[in-house]
Amino acid sequence: MRLRRSELSTPGSNEHMIAKAAASAADLVLIDLEDAVAPNEKVSARAKAIHSLASLDWGQKTRAVRVNDLETEFAYQDIISVVEEAGEYLDILIVPKVKSARDVWWVDTLLSQIEKHRRLSHRIGLEVLIEEVEAMLNVEEIARASSRLEALIFGPGDYSASQGVDRKGIEGTHHSYPGDLWHYARNKIAIAARAAGIDAIDGAYADFKNASGYEGECVRAHTLGFVGKWAIHPSQIPISNQIFSPDPAEVAYARRLDAAYTQALAQGQGAIAFEGKMVDAAIVRSVKNIIARADLIGM
Repeated sequence: MRLRRSELSTPGSNEHMIAKAAASAADLVLIDLEDAVAPNEKVSARAKAIHSLASLDWGQKTRAVRVNDLETEFAYQDIISVVEEAGEYLDILIVPKVKSARDVWWVDTLLSQIEKHRRLSHRIGLEVLIEEVEAMLNVEEIARASSRLEALIFGPGDYSASQGVDRKGIEGTHHSYPGDLWHYARNKIAIAARAAGIDAIDGAYADFKNASGYEGECVRAHTLGFVGKWAIHPSQIPISNQIFSPDPAEVAYARRLDAAYTQALAQGQGAIAFEGKMVDAAIVRSVKNIIARADLIGM
């Protein structure tokens, strides 16, 4: 179980930005070797990522690296170099543009070989980006493809291009579209993740100066069961941390209700009246999610 309320993406080619990200309030920092790095800087960015993982103080953050697309010439060497040279400092590999379960299986197999060869003391987890139409068709199989897999991430930018979505919709709501443009995609990802027992994370919001727009997308994702969202700028971190944390009053209510219901069950009752409302097992199941989330955060 890891906190993923905020996943801060930072370019692997910029050591100054990586250092700032390591000192940020994000739950997870991902060093990006893919979209944020120009082709002629791919190799040097890989070396900078390795150095940053090994040399910076990351505190309690989850440390991640996004490798390049598996269909490029960079991906295999990203995985081998980063894990062989900095695997002891790495928690998660993030794999972009997966299309099927076999993509996840391939990375899992390569990781197993490297971990055995390097005799790493811990197992590296995986997060994968659902940002291709093929991935959306195969999302249930992808979610169950590996015991290493910890989260599915929705990538609306690339997914827009893959599906042919109007480019004006990439940043969220298209004003002429009746409703949330991403409802179907997010809902499908959330269901697949929940069924597989892993997390669902919402992807980047490009207009980092639009705080209200970012907050709205956080709320939409949270409502459907996502546990966090990417941030591309430090200013987005407090917004996602707040939206994806339960309200303290809500946590206190959940703990009172759970205690009352546990006592009622011991007395042979299946439903009780609690603070003016009828409560049964289904409602208690929902509040247990709140309690588990609060425990993970330390509330």
